[in-house]
Parts: sequence; C-alpha cells; structure tokens
Amino acid sequence: MIQQEEMTTFDFQQSELTEQVATLARDFAEQFIRPYVMKWDESQEFPVDVFKEAGKLGLMGVLVPEAYGGAGLGYIEYVRVISEISRVCGSIGLSVAAHNSLCTGHILAFASESQKSRWLPKLASAEWIGAWGLTEPNTGSDAGNMKCVAVRDGDHWVINGTKSWITHGRTGDVAVVICRTGEARSKDNATAFVVERGTPGFAGGKKENKLGMRASETAEMIFDNCRIPDANRLGEVGEGFKQAMKVLDGGRISIAALSLGIAMGAYDAALKYSKERFQFDQPIANFQGISFKLADMATEIAAAELLTMQAADMKNRGLAMTKEAAMAKYYASEVAVKTANDAVQIFGGYGYTKDFPVEKFYRDSKLCTIGEGTSEIQKIVIAREILRG
Repeated sequence: MIQQEEMTTFDFQQSELTEQVATLARDFAEQFIRPYVMKWDESQEFPVDVFKEAGKLGLMGVLVPEAYGGAGLGYIEYVRVISEISRVCGSIGLSVAAHNSLCTGHILAFASESQKSRWLPKLASAEWIGAWGLTEPNTGSDAGNMKCVAVRDGDHWVINGTKSWITHGRTGDVAVVICRTGEARSKDNATAFVVERGTPGFAGGKKENKLGMRASETAEMIFDNCRIPDANRLGEVGEGFKQAMKVLDGGRISIAALSLGIAMGAYDAALKYSKERFQFDQPIANFQGISFKLADMATEIAAAELLTMQAADMKNRGLAMTKEAAMAKYYASEVAVKTANDAVQIFGGYGYTKDFPVEKFYRDSKLCTIGEGTSEIQKIVIAREILRG
C-alpha cells in the first residue's frame, strides 16, 4: 500500500499563463512549421531560421530565468510548448526539446554564475543553437565505459574522441560534452565541459540518414586534441555522469512531451479522416473496428498526458522524480508508436503514402522509444526505484 507521504498531487486546472503559452506555441507551429513539414523531411533540412524565430518568442529558453534572457517559465509550460510543436512536426519538437532541456538545461543546473551569464543569453535567444554529448559509437547505455577522454594540462583540458547520435552535432554553436576523466567504469570517472564551435580540434562528423525525425540534425561530434580552458568545466571533476543523470530526468519529460505531441497529431488526423472517409454510405467512424481504435487512442493519450504532467509538476516543485519521469517517457513513447500505427491503419492505403500526415508521425514516433534511454532502460530505472521502497 502506498504511504500517504509518498503520494503526489497535481492541480489539473492549468493557469491562464500556461494556456497562453500553449496558444503561442500552437500559432508558431501553424505559421512557421506546418507549410514546410514535408519539404524539410524529404530534404533532411535542419531549418535554423525557424529556431531563430522561436528564440524571438522565448521558445528556445522556456526554462531559463528572465535574468539570463529566458522566458522564466516552468515545466508545465515547457511540456505544452513541446507537445504543441510536435503535434505538427516531431522533428522540430525534438530539436527544440534537445536545445532547451539538454544543453541549456545542463548549463542552467550546474554552471557557475559567470558561466551562466556567458552562455545562457545566447542560448535562450537562439543566437546560438545548443548540443549535448553523452552517447558514443560503442557506449550507448554503457556510459561508464566512454572512450572520449579529457586529460588535464595545466589550466586547460585536451579532449580526444567521438560523440555520436548528437542532436545538432554539426550545426550547434555550443556543446555540453561529458568526457571520461578517470579509469573506465570506475566511480566518478566523467566530467562535463562546454565547447564552443570554432574551437580548434572540434568538428562535426557524419550526419545520420534516419528513418524519421529527418529535419532534426543528428550527427557525430569529433574531438582531435581539442584544447579548452578549465573555465569551461561545469562543476567539479568527476561529477559529469551524476550531472548527466539529473539532466536526463528532465530530458525524459521532454521526450514524453514530444511523444505526447506526436500521438496527438496522429490521433487528430485519424479522427478527422474517419469522419470524412465514407464506405458503405457512411463515415468509417461509425464502424466499431474504427471507433474502438479511436477510443483506445484517446484514452492512452490522456493517460500519457497525466503521467507527463505529474512528472513536470514534481520537477517544478523540486521533488525527486526519477521514477515518474521514466514512467512518463516509457509510457508516452510507447503510446506514440501505437497511436501512429493505428492511425496509419485507419487511413488504410492512403496512410502508407506521403500525401497524408500519418506516415510521418509513424516514422517519427519510433525515435521516442529509443532516444534519451530506450524503453528497456526506462524499465530498469523504474524497477530500481520501486524496489528501493
């Protein structure tokens, strides 16, 4: 039985400010994203100018305090921003999320005041696009065995190695990079650094040719005797992995919000089509096989939203929410895949073509079960947390 003190409550009445922010994000997506979704997807174009426009509206610094040029909002508003954008295009939602919660979020949480003043205003305005590097070619979930190494040399550090699957790995103007500074798989063996584009020895590598999320740039970051000052170190030496895990708690809320938006977009399209598509002289929505799919979609999306908002609310209140964030990310991402799959089925043959939006939601959704920790990793996290009691 759950003890009373372990239970959390969430105020289901969202504020007027939250609704205004959601409307802002929705209008932005309709004006700047929807007309170009398939163009960007086909060409794999990362539309930097769109993110500059988002920066003007505060959408690239949602969680950054106003003192550093951000919007100064909380995680409830942030979830609404990501889900509304992703309802139109998962690729743009993914990039907005990675910029806000990973790169910017890491600096916001662990940088000194001078470091925050140096980097946050440019990130919040989208003058600079941010990247975050933890994953490597051979160390996805096995981060303790990283091969990207930083070696101290006086007042500087020299970084060598490669990071892979990095959102904005080529285009990002600044990157937070977690490097190994101790022995492989030893305790406290990683440290976080900020590396600015243009630093000698820092370059973008191979850009991935992906199934979905094709307008969100995913690429390698390569470090070849990249020399940076110790002033670019975030926190203490050896704290990098612990910092990354805390950043990923917030990042999982981002992916849950991304998943939620994709699921909503697929559901919106399927619901509309089911009312317009006639067979046997009536809309296919009248048939139980279709209406039951829609009922399942609506119910599962609502459940995913509640889990996501619960984690966001706990994050806002400074409560431990590792379990709740993992639950939200796990469930919402699986719901996104299932909803998109059912949406394609409702569209039938048309759902398999690029003339209708559900095939893209279908392709985009799968990344949500992989990025920032696979569904299997989320289960490990959840199990670990509940077994601790």
